[in-house]
Amino acid sequence: MLNISENNLPVSSYPDTLQSKLKNKMPNWLWSFRRLLLGLLVIFLVFMFLPWTQNVRADGRVTTLRPEQRPQTVHATIAGRIERWYVAEGQAVKRGDTLVFLSEVKAEYFDPALVERMGDQVTAKKGAIGSYGQKAEALLDQIDAMRKELDSKTSQIRNKVEQVRLKIVSDSIKVAQADIDLQVAKRQFEGIKVLYDKGLEPLTKFEERRLKLQDAETKRIAAQNQLASSKNDLAIYQTELRLVQNETANKIAKVESDRFSTISEQFDATASVSKLQIERENYARRQNFYFILAPQDGFIVQAIKPGIGEIIKEGEPLLSIQPADYQLAVEMYVKPLDLPLLHLGNEVRFMFDGWPAFFFSGWPGVSLGTFGGKVVAIDRNISANGKFRVLIAPDPNDHPWPNALLPGGGAKGIALLNDVPVWYELWRMINGFPPDLYQGLPGGISKEKEAKK
Repeated sequence: MLNISENNLPVSSYPDTLQSKLKNKMPNWLWSFRRLLLGLLVIFLVFMFLPWTQNVRADGRVTTLRPEQRPQTVHATIAGRIERWYVAEGQAVKRGDTLVFLSEVKAEYFDPALVERMGDQVTAKKGAIGSYGQKAEALLDQIDAMRKELDSKTSQIRNKVEQVRLKIVSDSIKVAQADIDLQVAKRQFEGIKVLYDKGLEPLTKFEERRLKLQDAETKRIAAQNQLASSKNDLAIYQTELRLVQNETANKIAKVESDRFSTISEQFDATASVSKLQIERENYARRQNFYFILAPQDGFIVQAIKPGIGEIIKEGEPLLSIQPADYQLAVEMYVKPLDLPLLHLGNEVRFMFDGWPAFFFSGWPGVSLGTFGGKVVAIDRNISANGKFRVLIAPDPNDHPWPNALLPGGGAKGIALLNDVPVWYELWRMINGFPPDLYQGLPGGISKEKEAKK
């Protein structure tokens, strides 16, 4: 209205019976709908600020916590032929129970008395060792006898040498006496000759003095010859002494060489005995390997080499056993992108195959049928499937895992991370950021920080 008239009427003065006013009146249900929308908006805003638990999901399977508790394969230690099975699949066995009996397939082990015959060889070799020892002792006694004989001969020859030396001294004295006698005879002969030439002495005395001179010369030559003979005997005895010493030394050296050869043969026989004893022990141990025994208490899972008469190789698997006593765990494979978010001690919730469960993502406290666990190990190397293996053990502070749960079953794991507002989690998911990237921002509550507090 332009309000150009002087007679203006207030709006409230319009009658309520006007058709235009009745047609433009807002219905009551519209007011209720507006109130409903406003209430929903308030509820949505409140919901956006509720805490939301971030998580990482991954598939896994049930296993055991320790390696010796996992299903293991029993192998054949030696090559052989299957003769008899003592167990069936699914049967419970104790440690040391006989599982399979094998027979020999190698020709060098066919002799049933192989161990006894090898023992006879060991006994014979030990006897040879004793003989070698006795021979070495006999040779040592022979060496002692030779040395004693050498001492006796050398002592005897030395006595002769000493006697000859004494004789040489005596002969030297005789030669000296002969020289003196010769000089005296010469002076007497020369004196008698002068007198004979003057005619003072008769020819008979002259001839007598000349005979004495010749006799003195003869005695001197005989004494010299005796002295030379004694010196020659001394040289002969000295040479004989050296020959006896050298000959005996050569004999002793030969006997010692034989003795050392005997000792060497004794050592070789000792080494042969040790080798034969090792072979005998190996043969005895090999006979024990004909019976395949259960390594621990458990259940027969599967026979890998069934049948009778089948030949197997060394180290070839025969059957698999599931240990009876084990502690369950779950191995979960996570993507490399999520691996930095997991740490030792992180809480994980599981939904096992065959157990009904209801898990509400973001609010694990209102979930049903899930079981708790703690991260106990994270592999340092990536697996063949391109993911990292994480081992989770049961949480001792949570409900125990089902007793009927067996290794090998499937499991879905949800690793719980930080608590953040719902609006923040929606914004993170829209942008594709990892959960822990914004740890510590306003509104986010870090569980690590909370634990430290």
